[in-house]
Amino acid sequence: MSAGTNTQVGAARGWRLALSALERFGVVIAFVALFAYNAITQPDTFLKPENLRNLLNQNADIGVIAVGMTLVIIAGGIDLSVGAVMAFAAAVGMLTMNALFEGGGNETFSVVVGLATGIGLGAACGLLNGLLVTMGRIPAFIVTLAGLIGFRSVTLAIAEGGEIRAADGLTALQSFGRGGIDIPGVVDFYNQPVVFYWNILIFFAVVITGQLLLSRTRMGRHFIAVGSNEVAARYSGIPVNRVRTWSYVIVGACAGIAALMSMTRMNSVSSSGVGHLAELDAIAAVVIGGTAMTGGRGRVWGTMLGVLILIMISNMLTLADVEVYWQGFVKGVIIILAVLIQRGRAN
Repeated sequence: MSAGTNTQVGAARGWRLALSALERFGVVIAFVALFAYNAITQPDTFLKPENLRNLLNQNADIGVIAVGMTLVIIAGGIDLSVGAVMAFAAAVGMLTMNALFEGGGNETFSVVVGLATGIGLGAACGLLNGLLVTMGRIPAFIVTLAGLIGFRSVTLAIAEGGEIRAADGLTALQSFGRGGIDIPGVVDFYNQPVVFYWNILIFFAVVITGQLLLSRTRMGRHFIAVGSNEVAARYSGIPVNRVRTWSYVIVGACAGIAALMSMTRMNSVSSSGVGHLAELDAIAAVVIGGTAMTGGRGRVWGTMLGVLILIMISNMLTLADVEVYWQGFVKGVIIILAVLIQRGRAN
């Protein structure tokens, strides 16, 4: 082999290694670059501990939904109904909570039952979606699109197009939303301890649980196998329908947890506002995080970084006085670019 050929082979190998590193760590590079840009251009605002905390807290519910969405997409499906399920679960959970408390029930018991009802209802909606996809043999896009319309419509009917507020005197819900763990040695502008809210801790707990489920359990391996090649998975003895149904149950439960987080943060449920475009944000985070829309490949930790990247982009647009109406357009462009990059990697 000539020296020129050796050089060409070495260069090709170098390009392959570089592309492999970009595919694996590209989301990390993007996160670091965006963080550095925000820190340099807006040091007095962006780097304040309370600003970082608030940005996380305001988007933690979307992050939880994105974790569930990651598992669904890896298993070869998609769920467009998660935002509507989130609103439906929050509305029913709040009504249950109010009914128990106003009926003379213990405040803590009322809150716990209301929150559990929301999570359970979210999982039930996911189960319905999963059964329609697997047993009904209806395309996931159609099923969840119908769910997006249907669950939102039911929520609007329940709330009569308005919002549902927590009952007077029900303070435990708001206390949970504003509670958390003090960050040692970190104070805000008013010299008060910066609190790491429970919602943020729930988000990171769900991320860790999702990553462990995907990488350390049989169910996680089955998600990957079904998403990679459904026929091969079926011949391997994997119960494809059951596995795919479980992925929808999990994302539904994640929507229920997100409903819990929204309820505690806002102390009310807006029938039209809660979960609005949550599916767009979740899918954007999943794609940015490196999960293949064709299924069979993805990382929960990558989705977490995708959520953080979207948070920083939204923060940049807000501080740059870009109207909120344009932010959805930017997220849509990001999804298209991320899919195009994935297609290039596949080629």
